[in-house]
Amino acid sequence: MERFEEYLKSNLPQVPSFHPVYELALSQMLLAGGKRFRPMLLLSIVDAYEPLLYEGALPVAMSIEMLHTYSLIHDDLPSMDNSPLRRGQPTLHVLYDETTAILAGDALNTDAFYILSKAPLRADIKIKLVELLARDGGGRGMVLGQALDCYFENKPLTLDQVKVLHSNKTAKLIAVSLQMGAVIVQLDKSIQDDLYSFGLDLGLLFQIQDDIIDETQSEEEAGKTTGNDTDKNSFVNLLGLDESLSQANILAKDLQRRFENFDKKLQTALTPLMDKYLHRHI
Repeated sequence: MERFEEYLKSNLPQVPSFHPVYELALSQMLLAGGKRFRPMLLLSIVDAYEPLLYEGALPVAMSIEMLHTYSLIHDDLPSMDNSPLRRGQPTLHVLYDETTAILAGDALNTDAFYILSKAPLRADIKIKLVELLARDGGGRGMVLGQALDCYFENKPLTLDQVKVLHSNKTAKLIAVSLQMGAVIVQLDKSIQDDLYSFGLDLGLLFQIQDDIIDETQSEEEAGKTTGNDTDKNSFVNLLGLDESLSQANILAKDLQRRFENFDKKLQTALTPLMDKYLHRHI
């Protein structure tokens, strides 16, 4: 984590101009913290199998964090969730204005692929990484999930539909972080597929846990706006709090079982993150 944080702070977007806040806005939410879960998934796999590629993987991890941060900036906009707080700090449209927030998100989205393209890795590996991140971060993945989430506010969905929504909006970027790490170290396709499938269910668990946090924690405890899912197709709204807790526990146990079937290198690499996040305090 410290190595990634140091890299991130040393490689923040630098776009000097006479705009008074543009360059600052590009960095503000990147510096606001967050779990860095997605980049750490990727880097943990690289470090376990090919530690000599770790430095080369840092810009790839940064690209995932930039894409994730853009999605949060846009998710908080007045036209979407209209959230005033993110990562314990005021959101960009509150700090500045909506235009600045939209453009900062746009810049981080595209700059994520710019920094990925500059990574000191083989060209064929980078092309595959661009393909995967664009697939799951774009119109076939995260953006589709956001579109479903926004369009179906106040329109109840079935449980299967809610899973499709959150598989796209949240889970795919987690899953592809694992897969991209596996691509960098050239693990077998079957292992890549197992990691991706594991990541999808891990992402669903994260979403159920976040829905529970929204229902049960204060803004100070969560570090973001809570009580904001009243009109959303959340797991808590669909299943109720008790059943959501039950579903989270069932999913966590299944993930633990599958995790124990990974090879020892993979288990060693991911155990600290799994211990910290698989059973988050909710």
